[in-house]
Amino acid sequence: MSSFNNIQPPNLNKELGAEHPINQVKNFLINILRNYGFVEIDGPEIESEEFNFDMLNIKKSHPARQMHDTFYIQDKSFVLRTHTSPVQIRSMLNSQPPLAFTSAGKVYRKDDDSTHLPMFHQVEGIYVDKEVTFAHLKDLIHKIIYAIFGEQVEIRFRPSYFPFTEPSAEVDILSKNGKWLEILGCGIVNPAVLNNCNIDSDKFSGLAFGLGIERIAMLKHEVSDIREFYKSNLDFLRQFK
Repeated sequence: MSSFNNIQPPNLNKELGAEHPINQVKNFLINILRNYGFVEIDGPEIESEEFNFDMLNIKKSHPARQMHDTFYIQDKSFVLRTHTSPVQIRSMLNSQPPLAFTSAGKVYRKDDDSTHLPMFHQVEGIYVDKEVTFAHLKDLIHKIIYAIFGEQVEIRFRPSYFPFTEPSAEVDILSKNGKWLEILGCGIVNPAVLNNCNIDSDKFSGLAFGLGIERIAMLKHEVSDIREFYKSNLDFLRQFK
């Protein structure tokens, strides 16, 4: 009996966990936008077609509304949101300019390769006021990117098309391996979207942007495959403590 009492319990593993690298980037971006006066808002991940598409001027003929791009549920009445923009629409319906909202969370699209995932994270922002211009948008985007990567980073704006902004652009960052990687889409809010939210587009204009958190984390930490963030590989995740 006495020998049994002398047995020492094994040492317990007291290693503490750490914030996931995706959450690190997401929280960093939200804090940047808070400092610029953006108010954080939230909303459902299961959305109606009205808020996910119609209110954002995405017509029924748009490719994003096809089954091969979007996860539909309940006989196509609802979708897993493809962006966090519906959150902003809901808030704009209950607000009047000037307004500045940011929304962050999971979004879902039917993509899966080294730079795309079927579930990923976005941080979006929208600012509506009188006489908002593309120059204001470019200035804000530069400030956000410089805060993340430093002012030595190389940036390029490319003309693009989104139904909810006009004009629109995509923004790329030059990675250390010499390749450009797109990290966000942006533009001036389409007047049709403002009118859908009962905001007079003759008096007000707005800027909007959506940042891909995983893409930014890939560049920040020099990760070549976006899927590495979700493999639960502790050796990989310990690097970001």
